[in-house]
Amino acid sequence: MSKQTTWSARSDGSRLTAFPLLKTNGGRSRHHHHNHNHKSSFWKHGTRTVSTSSSPRYDFSDLPQELVAKIGASLSYHSLKTASLVCRSWCEALRPAREATKFLTWGKQFKHGRGDFKPNVNNALKMFLKAAELGSTKAMVDAGLIFWERGDKDKAFGLYREAAEAGDRNAQGNLGMWYLQVEPPNSKEAVKWLYLASFQGHVRAQYQLAICLYQGRGADRNMKEAARWYLRAAERGYVRAMYNVSLCYKYGDGLVQNHRQARKWMKWAADLGHSKAQYEHGLTLFSEGEKITALVYLELATRAGERAAIHIKDVIREQLSPTSRYNAMLLVENWRALPSSS
Repeated sequence: MSKQTTWSARSDGSRLTAFPLLKTNGGRSRHHHHNHNHKSSFWKHGTRTVSTSSSPRYDFSDLPQELVAKIGASLSYHSLKTASLVCRSWCEALRPAREATKFLTWGKQFKHGRGDFKPNVNNALKMFLKAAELGSTKAMVDAGLIFWERGDKDKAFGLYREAAEAGDRNAQGNLGMWYLQVEPPNSKEAVKWLYLASFQGHVRAQYQLAICLYQGRGADRNMKEAARWYLRAAERGYVRAMYNVSLCYKYGDGLVQNHRQARKWMKWAADLGHSKAQYEHGLTLFSEGEKITALVYLELATRAGERAAIHIKDVIREQLSPTSRYNAMLLVENWRALPSSS
């Protein structure tokens, strides 16, 4: 671990205390090194230095260790180094978080082969587990994912559960989906964790929660609430949610029927590469006489495995001139899906 720079300890063993900055008349803060009108006296009380000054003083090291650990878990390594300079007590309290962040970073570099690290999943797992032992919920999730991919779902569950109970939204989302996939499924427990992750903005959990509410799985069937969660995930760029939002607007399921909104969300999903959306949007375009553009979307849907698009695509091809067919295929070859969160 790199050497940390901290303020020097007092010879009398007392902890360092932060002093508030004095205010100037202009409202700006500055230090007063020679202020003869500001009088204060100091006296010893055990190992503490106490001031009789009327100005408030704060000892940051008095924060509970649990709070310090939560603060450390939410900070980047650079911010951790900065926070460690507050006082010696903070430096020591944040040491596990600093070390965990380093191991987590090395684990990601091993996993993805970044920097000077060659891809090595075993080494990545070792780094994640070291960081997890130091309390990193992010490392617990990453280690759990490796165990899950290896088929060791019991170990994955243990790590997800620990991180989820500590408030990690990714772990809560993964745990919710774990409960849906186990045999037998535990839908009520799944919905509980999916709700927690969804309220924290986990888009995949929002989408999965919407499905549960739409189907009445693990909770009472609630079309309006399902549509709201679909919409939240769609607004965050989750393409499968966009497709479902389009259907909700089209048929008035949980949302007020609105064909303009339905078309908008269907096109967005299609442009993001959703094959069913490409098929549906292609049909809409064909019904409106936009044959070349319709052929583009239907060809994309066909190439993605939507066999229902084949017949109508062939019908359109027969109605177009060779030049129009060529231009449509040129658009298909140059097409690239827009980036999405799913």
